[in-house]
Formats: sequence, structure tokens, C-alpha cells
Amino acid sequence: FLLSLKLEKKAKGKLQKQICQVVLDHFEKQYTAELGDAWSSVRDVLTSPWCWQHVVLLNRFSQSPGLESSLAEQGYHPAFPAALPYLPAAFRCYTRTAPGRFPAQKHQPGRLKEYYLLNAASVLPVLALEVKDGEDVLDLCAAPGGKSVAILQCACPGHFHCNEYDDLRSRWLEQTIESFIPDPFINLMTVSKLDGRQIGDLQPEFYDKVLVDAPCSNDRSWLFSADPQQAVLRLLQRKELSSLQFQLLRSAVQALRPGGSLVYSTCTLSRAENSDVISLILSSCRNVMPVDISGMARGVSQEFTFLSGMQQHELLVLPEKGRAWGPMYVAKLKKVSSS
Repeated sequence: FLLSLKLEKKAKGKLQKQICQVVLDHFEKQYTAELGDAWSSVRDVLTSPWCWQHVVLLNRFSQSPGLESSLAEQGYHPAFPAALPYLPAAFRCYTRTAPGRFPAQKHQPGRLKEYYLLNAASVLPVLALEVKDGEDVLDLCAAPGGKSVAILQCACPGHFHCNEYDDLRSRWLEQTIESFIPDPFINLMTVSKLDGRQIGDLQPEFYDKVLVDAPCSNDRSWLFSADPQQAVLRLLQRKELSSLQFQLLRSAVQALRPGGSLVYSTCTLSRAENSDVISLILSSCRNVMPVDISGMARGVSQEFTFLSGMQQHELLVLPEKGRAWGPMYVAKLKKVSSS
């Protein structure tokens, strides 16, 4: 017991040193203003990586007979209740309250992985999208590929287009798809490296569902920017992100068929990159309306802590001890008519 305490202290000390003060000071100012009292408990989780948690998303294309019993032995249980508006039977995800990580599987060419480790909040945009078999689906900013994999655990799209503009991240996406998806399905998919802002012009009204998991200021990773100069640069560039996010969203709206819906998500707490972007798209695109996702939020309220006072078409997951999920912002919109 003493040894584990020592190791924990050592780990804490090591991780504590890596926190970037420039970023923390910036967040302190911004999020105290935006989140009020909720910020201090969120900050405690974000600055304490030893309390972070992961869920285990099983891969339906690679069944492993002993995996579920092995997860149960280690204290894992099914993550989402059956009361959700949308929870396909093939979608199986396991969680536990204790921090720590189930061992990751290495990429082996020609062999499918049995599960994907991810933050439980990352599953919410996929459940909000409600993909059905045969629908044409676009994942606009798809790397590293966890949400693309999760979509394919839910349904078999008629056509599935995964796009990633960044070259390095695009290679990561391709490897993820190769690791989790069998060839017959890969043949039904398109993986591209297009500028997401142009897809709406290139493929107008082509998709039933679009996921925009937008590039954002990733609060978790930014807090551990090792290089203070890089951190200062990131914080300066942060102001430009909302413009990019708006352009990506506008492109997604163009790419949607009338009657189709889109989900926008980020992994930041920043209001400028979340609610403000959605408000701007709603005021500038007359053919788009908000979709109520409060039913899903109620269904997962045992598993997640949400910021109160949000609109019915949006939610913001706040990390807290024992439920260290997020941050994750999710909003859902529907296209009601042609542009």
C-alpha cells in the first residue's frame, strides 16, 4: 500500500510538472467567467490525468469469446442504459468507475482489433446522430477514427465517407479503419483528404447524416503543452478556430439532403467554439433548425455530468471525479429545405 502511495505521488509530481501554466492561467480566467462554480471541479479533473477514465467499445466485426467475461472480472459493466432513444443492439460499450486503462491492442496488418478505447463522452455525438442502415453518411473531420468506428458499430450506411484534411491525421484514420473494419465494408467506404469547407460545394445535398467533430482547442491536451511558446501560439490561434468551425458547419449543411440531420461536436469547454458557432449557423442558415437531444441527455444522466442551462438541442459534458468524461460539446441540427 505504501509503495502504491509512493508511486502515485511520483506520478502526480511528474504529471504536475508538465502542466502548462500559460494555458492554465488562460483557462482559469475564461472558464471561471463561463462556467462559474463548476470550473473548479472540472479543473481538478483536467489537471489530474491519473483520474482519467476510458470505456471499451467492442468491435462487432471481431468477436472475442472471453473478452466480456474478462471485462466483468475487472469491474467493467455495460455503459449505456436501454432507455436511450437510440441504442442499436450491436453497439456494446463497457465502463467502470475506477480510473486506469484496459490494455490497448497493437496494430497488426491483416488482423482486426477486438475493441477501441475512448473517452465515453466521445460516443455521445454518434448516439445523437442516430445512423440507420442504408443511409449515406459523412464524417467530415474523421481522424483519428474512433467516431467512424463507433458509427459502424451502430449501422451499415449505404455509403460512408470519412474525410480528414490533415495529412498526418489522415494516415492515422486509414490505420484505424484498417484495424477495425473488414474488407467488404472498407470497399463500401470512401476515405478522402479534402478540405472539409469545400465538400458542401463538391457534393451538395448528397448525405442523410453528417458528423462534424470539428478541430477545436482540445482542453485536455493543451493543458499539457510541454513547450510554453507552442502554448502561446495555440492560444493566439484559438481565436481563429470558431471561424473555421462555422465554415465547416456551413459546408456540412450544404452537403445534407433536405430532411437530413447533422451533429456538431468539440472536445472543448469554450463557448466561442460551441454554442456561439451553433447560434451563428442557426441565424445565418434559414433552412436549418435545432433538434431536441434532451431525451438522450436524460437517458445518460447517470453516467455524465452536464452543464446546466443549455438549450435543448445541445449539451456540454463536464468532467468530474469518478465520471471523468469530457469535455464534450454536442449539438444537433436538421435541414428542413434546400438552400
